Amino acid sequence: MSDISQKLDFRQSQNLVMTPQLQQAIKILQMNNQELDAFIEEEIAQNPLLEKDDSTDKNAGEDDLAGRDEPEKDAIEDGFEEAWTGNDAPPHESDFDAGTQQAGSGGNMSFDPLDESFENKMTREATLRDHLAEQLHLSFSDPKDHLIGMELIDALDESGYMRHDIGEIASRLGCETARIEKILSKMKLFDPSGIFAADLAECLKIQLEEQKRFTEPMRLLLMNLHLLAAHERKKLQSLCGVDEAGLAKMIAEIKSLNPRPASLFDHLIVQTAIPDIVMKRLPKSMGGGWRVELNSDTLPRVLVNNDYYTEVAQVTKDKKDRKYLDDKLNAANWLVRAMDQRAKTILKVAAEIIEEQQGFFLYGIEFLRPLTLRDIADRVDMHESTISRVTTNKYIGTPRGIFELKYFFTTALGTGQNAHSAEAVKARIKKLIDEEKADSVLSDDRIADILTGEGVDIARRTVAKYREAMHIGSSVQRRREKQGAH
Repeated sequence: MSDISQKLDFRQSQNLVMTPQLQQAIKILQMNNQELDAFIEEEIAQNPLLEKDDSTDKNAGEDDLAGRDEPEKDAIEDGFEEAWTGNDAPPHESDFDAGTQQAGSGGNMSFDPLDESFENKMTREATLRDHLAEQLHLSFSDPKDHLIGMELIDALDESGYMRHDIGEIASRLGCETARIEKILSKMKLFDPSGIFAADLAECLKIQLEEQKRFTEPMRLLLMNLHLLAAHERKKLQSLCGVDEAGLAKMIAEIKSLNPRPASLFDHLIVQTAIPDIVMKRLPKSMGGGWRVELNSDTLPRVLVNNDYYTEVAQVTKDKKDRKYLDDKLNAANWLVRAMDQRAKTILKVAAEIIEEQQGFFLYGIEFLRPLTLRDIADRVDMHESTISRVTTNKYIGTPRGIFELKYFFTTALGTGQNAHSAEAVKARIKKLIDEEKADSVLSDDRIADILTGEGVDIARRTVAKYREAMHIGSSVQRRREKQGAH
């Protein structure tokens, strides 16, 4: 019979504690200025010690490339810089300092639990913008083409038409008009059918061509849609060379099409993105370069009303009431500090991006440099996840237009001279599959071997992941489809 005994065993371990205050700091970092404004309104409604600062101090939160002040490290920054997922490398020992573990411990504020936090509410219905951006990344491998494509996506009107002058876009981006026209012609094949058309006639034409129903009589009808609107049917019959029944059939075909491709999506793209950050050229008298500042027109500012706290505290005797008041003061102070840290972090990251991409801002898109989240993370001594939060859904107003910060990045496979754009690899996988024949369908292993032979270091499971992301079936499914088609 084995002996059963009890003993006391002490072990020392380190854990990153996601306090409610740290969750709030991460939420605030991810928000753009408009989302932050709505969030602040909610907090003000719940906290009598908070009030909005409506002063017009244009110098708040400014930065420039000539001499940036390093933001002070505090519990907020220590915390959200090292918020990491299971896919990231574990943080270093120094990441778990006392400040992080005890951040805001005196607050006892009531925030959403982690399972209901901002990041876990990010699942949402895909917008038209998201839908088109996904197709863009699968169709083009050059980061410059991605940036041009996103500019075209943001130029769509509420119906999904491209009515902007291409020459004007080319001039702003510093590239050839022919390059934009080539990209646009390919994007006109995107889903939903008819998107990026210049007008109604072209929108209908694209849809008819896709359905292989674009005949010569139909071409003539589309050229004379004004006659259809005026009910000049006899004239249209003569122009199109069809009888009354033939014209009626053509009109029915047109009515079955979608004249507003963007209407298929409940959430339309934002026609004019509002910049959260603004960059301005400094005059030579100030040393040249760029000034980076948060958009004071959209950035909410909040103050803690300490006078009101003092006044109420002097007459508050009840213990519970006093605790409530102290909790609200701690919450208010924490919010102000979190917003200040957000401003410093955004400016710091934006300034580094501008410094890395100065060629683009000075000379145009041909001078856009390859850039990854890791590059900026190393420069500003932050975690990649922090850079991702800062650059997603945040727009910067520049002399060349308004861009989302994340569009200055491109992901890559491999390192150094063997680095390859992930989007380029996806496009290559799609091309290999598109060129398959029924008797020689490629397995994921075979595709990985082909890419490896072309200098792309990629695993079979990565090929499978990219293939599934493009909604392409397995080799077995494709073989059945191709054999069935024959």
